[in-house]
Amino acid sequence: MAKHNDDYVDINSSSQVNKVFGNKKNTKGKARRVFVLIMSIIMLVFGTGMIYYYSVLDSLNFQDIDKTQPTVANGQDTNAVSTDSLIGNEYVLNILLFGQDAHGDGKDDFGRSDTMILLSLDNLHQKIKLTSFQRDTYVYIPGHGDGKLNSAFSLGGVPLSIKMVEANFGIEVDKYACVDFDSFRKIINVLGGVDMELTIDEIQYINAQIDVNNQQKYTDFLEYDETKNPQVVHLDGYQALWYARNRGCESLGGNPAYSFSGDDWERTQRQRKLLETIMLSLKEEASLTDIVEIVNEIGPLITTNLKKSDITFLVSNAMTYLDYDMIELAIPTEGNWAYGRTDDMQSIIEITNWDKVRYDLASFVYEDLVSSNTAATTN
Repeated sequence: MAKHNDDYVDINSSSQVNKVFGNKKNTKGKARRVFVLIMSIIMLVFGTGMIYYYSVLDSLNFQDIDKTQPTVANGQDTNAVSTDSLIGNEYVLNILLFGQDAHGDGKDDFGRSDTMILLSLDNLHQKIKLTSFQRDTYVYIPGHGDGKLNSAFSLGGVPLSIKMVEANFGIEVDKYACVDFDSFRKIINVLGGVDMELTIDEIQYINAQIDVNNQQKYTDFLEYDETKNPQVVHLDGYQALWYARNRGCESLGGNPAYSFSGDDWERTQRQRKLLETIMLSLKEEASLTDIVEIVNEIGPLITTNLKKSDITFLVSNAMTYLDYDMIELAIPTEGNWAYGRTDDMQSIIEITNWDKVRYDLASFVYEDLVSSNTAATTN
C-alpha cells in the first residue's frame, strides 16, 4: 500500500510486489530519488516563488479516500482478486482518471462516470501509459455483486470504483483525479483549446451535437475542407468534449440525417488520443512556469487525493515526464471477451479469460517486471 507524508511521496504501489514481479529494488536508487526530489522542489520553489506555488496547491479540491478497508476478502467472489494479491511497483505511479457526466444530488447519489482511464507514470521504462476500461464490461462490484463497470461509480463514487478496478484487474491504484463535463470544457479552454486531426465524420458529429443541444451561443460549428480527410481542426472545450464522447449514434436528436457509425472502443480510443495530444502540446510549447500557471487555473476544477507533496513532485519533474514515450491499451484485450446480455437484456462485454486480461494489463503497465511465473499461470 502506498504511504505518503507531507515531505516525501513514496510511489510504491504494493508491498506485495515480489509475489508477482522480480525484485528490482535497491537502496541506492531510493536514495537517488529522494535526492532528486529534494533538489527538484528547491529549484521549483526558488524559480516560481514559494508563497505563490503553495497557494496554487491550495486551490486543488483535495478529497482523500479510505483505502484501509479490504478491496475484497478471500473467498468473497471466486473471480475477484484478494487484497493481498494486488500488484504494483515503486517505479510506477498509477492514477485513475474519471470523467463524470453528472453530479449526485446527495450523500448517497454519486452521479455517473462516463470515462475511466488508468494513467501509469512508469519511471523505470520512461513511459506514460494510458489504459481505458470499457464501461460495459461485466465485472464484480465489491458489496454489490456483478454489474457493468461504470455502475460502480453511481453506487459508491470514486472509492468503490477504485476497489472495483483492484478487485477485478489486480492492479493497485495509487491516486485518482476526477473532473465533470463542465470542468473538462473549462480545462480545455484554459489550455487555449487543442489542435486535433479529425475525420470529416468526426467533425460532422461534433457539429451535429452542437446543433441538437442548442449550444451555438457557447461555441461555433467547426469549419472544414470537404476535400481533406482527415484534417487538423482547432477544438474549444465544448467541441473537444463532444469529440471525447463520440461513440456514434443513429438518428441523433431524432434526425435521420445525423447518423454516425462508431462504438465504445472508438470512443475510448478518442479519449486516449485527446490526452496524448494535450501532453504532446505541453511538451512542445509549455515551460515549467507555464505548467505551474496552468495548475493554478485548473486546480479548482479537479477533485483528487494527490497531496501537496505529490503534486510538487509531479510538477517539478513535469518537463522530464513530458519527454517520456506515450503508449495505450484498451481493457479487455482482444480475443478475451465477447458480447453478451444480462437477464434483463442489457448489452454487456463478458471477459472470457480473466487470467489473460489481468496478465495483459500487468505486462503493459510493468513490462519486464512481470515474472515468468505470472506468464506461466495466465497463458
